Amino acid sequence: VMQCSASLDILFLLDGSYSIGKGSFERSKHFAGKLCDALDIHPDRVRVGMIQFSSTPHLEFPLDSYLTKQEVKERIKRTVFRGGSTETGQALKYILHKGFPGGRNSSVPEVLIIISDGKSQGSTAMPAMQVKERHITVFAVGIKFPRWEELQVLASEPPERHLLFAGDAEDAANGLYSTLSDPVCTATAPGCKVESHPCERRTLETVKELAGSYVCWKGSKQPNAVQASLCPFTRWKRVLIKHPSRCFRTVCPDPCDSQPCQNGGTCVPEGLDRYHCLCLLGYGGDIHCAAKLSLECGVDLLFLMDSSAGVTLEGFLRFKAFLKRFLQAMVGQDSPVSMGVAQYDDNVKVPIELGQHKDTLSLMRRIDALNFSGGRTLTGRALQYIAQHGFRSSPVLADVQDDLPRVVVLLTDSKSQDSVAEAAEYVKDQNIFLIGIGSSFMRAELTVVTGNPQQTIVYSDPQDLFNRMPELQRKICSVGNPEGCQAQSLDLAFAVDASSGVGLENFLRLRHFVRSSCLHFIINRDVTQIALVTYGSKAHTVFALDTHTSSSAVLQAIDQVPFLGDSASAGSALLHVHRDVMTVQKGARPGVNKVLVLLTNGGGMQDAAAPAQQLRHNGILVFVVVIGDADRDTLLRVAGSPSYLVHISSYEDLQYYQGLIIERICEEARSPVNLCKPNPCMNQGVCILGPGSYRCQCHGWEGPHCERRVLRGDSPRSPALPPRSHVQWSPRGLQHLSRALQHSKRQ
Repeated sequence: VMQCSASLDILFLLDGSYSIGKGSFERSKHFAGKLCDALDIHPDRVRVGMIQFSSTPHLEFPLDSYLTKQEVKERIKRTVFRGGSTETGQALKYILHKGFPGGRNSSVPEVLIIISDGKSQGSTAMPAMQVKERHITVFAVGIKFPRWEELQVLASEPPERHLLFAGDAEDAANGLYSTLSDPVCTATAPGCKVESHPCERRTLETVKELAGSYVCWKGSKQPNAVQASLCPFTRWKRVLIKHPSRCFRTVCPDPCDSQPCQNGGTCVPEGLDRYHCLCLLGYGGDIHCAAKLSLECGVDLLFLMDSSAGVTLEGFLRFKAFLKRFLQAMVGQDSPVSMGVAQYDDNVKVPIELGQHKDTLSLMRRIDALNFSGGRTLTGRALQYIAQHGFRSSPVLADVQDDLPRVVVLLTDSKSQDSVAEAAEYVKDQNIFLIGIGSSFMRAELTVVTGNPQQTIVYSDPQDLFNRMPELQRKICSVGNPEGCQAQSLDLAFAVDASSGVGLENFLRLRHFVRSSCLHFIINRDVTQIALVTYGSKAHTVFALDTHTSSSAVLQAIDQVPFLGDSASAGSALLHVHRDVMTVQKGARPGVNKVLVLLTNGGGMQDAAAPAQQLRHNGILVFVVVIGDADRDTLLRVAGSPSYLVHISSYEDLQYYQGLIIERICEEARSPVNLCKPNPCMNQGVCILGPGSYRCQCHGWEGPHCERRVLRGDSPRSPALPPRSHVQWSPRGLQHLSRALQHSKRQ
């Protein structure tokens, strides 16, 4: 809405003195950049320049240097804090002497924007008056805790319209635009108006106050005598002072005033008449956050809800609200899901039998009617009962299909008072899939119940429970479906610690983990390519990305991997992957996401952070899986983010984390890809991105990937391509071309 398109010269005068400091100087730059968003910067319309002052004024850039908004904002960002004393008067005299450098010599309105804390070490009244006598409009923008009295002397009249505070950049930009909108800039947009409202300006002042008295000794008229007395003492104190004022701001009608977003969605305005809704998880069926009917997998779904005293009435009501929200968001009229609800304490009841209610409304009413019971927490007994009686067929449940997967979702927030391990095994023996949901302190017990951390959902606070609905939907619909990335293209490498610190027995567990993980991927030239590296003090490529083109070949090669048994150096392994594995020459495909999974006991990680950063810079995600005790800070530097670090207590538990690791890998496989990372151009060629393609700019080499040396002298030279190839290639075409280049290189 705010856009000034008049012919206008604007000069920023930035205080770069030590009293401002680097932090406040960065905020001053941020305000200047924010104001540029409201200016139509063009040689014939708004021109912008900048002077930084401290002990002396320094011209950062004249008004005719940068001709577009983006250029000006980038130059403001690059401005460096200088430091020195605060000589505001000298800076104003510089402007009186030099004018607006690069400006249009008063043929257009001139605006001076002073951003300062108002703590000048010289007089400013006379030069400020002379500047305003030249019909220059002066805005004084306070920063940090400014001295408003001096800023008011600097600003044009009326001060209410020309005094601003840069700490709130958007508000200050609005105030400045509101003052310029009439008559300098174009009139405000239709429906918008400039309004005034009470506001206050704050500052810190140092004041002297009486702190008390102390006994002191004074001289006496009598010889060789002193007199005791009470002497006052004072101290200096910083006090926040508030100055009441009025502010003028442009106010526009809000398209969100009609509250168009449903089901708790947040309305975000876009201009004066457009908006979009940020929907809660589980909603977003239309632009107004209607329920998203996304549970489209066919299952028999039974919720087992804790109604014991340990979960409390508040927790029970929270579970009921979660069930209703899940029903609204996930289950539609035509959903293939058959749903029931059971609750337990000492006893188990099934008030809503599986498939008993076909329409969502009647199911919601029955959930509302559920009552809290408040007995003991006998989770093991409840699981056994549900396995025996929860999915039984009856004439009432004639529509329940016996061949559908059966899923029990346990909702609990109280430790069980009976054994759950045997009951959970019994449930799984009946081919019932268990999912556990509880707060974070229930994690260990839920893992025992489900047998797999990937089948547990823990929430950190009550609201977080509702945010877990999409995760629950994915887990329900993954029953019976293979994990993995399906048809997503991916270059995947495993780096396995085979050092003596791991040991032979644990190395075999790591090898088995890699083998079973590979079963989740479609391995061929067009979908997933897999490489394997083992390392001790040195790294060894077991097989490269382009070595094997089938699952059977990969599995057979993994079975033959030997244990190394020397010291560990994860850094050399990552460097090896960067130089000799994830390269076009070794089979890496341009336009395909790339992931490295590092399996380690945490030893030899001291030198791994730098090569891990190199891999990430080349567009390769580094996923670190650590078994046992290790320094978390070191691991985080290697992984780059907690999202890509999995810390497992023992090698026996590694199998339980396979689903999580594969899910994260597949998230990366589905993310947008940068065609120039890693660089597909050989021999120091420069990769230049285009729309959906790229090209290689070669120096002394030629060919699509700079793969052929330019022949000099009398030798014949291929006329196919000039030294700097500007041919564009699609990602799929490049995959085939890179394979052809590798084949010819081997020949």
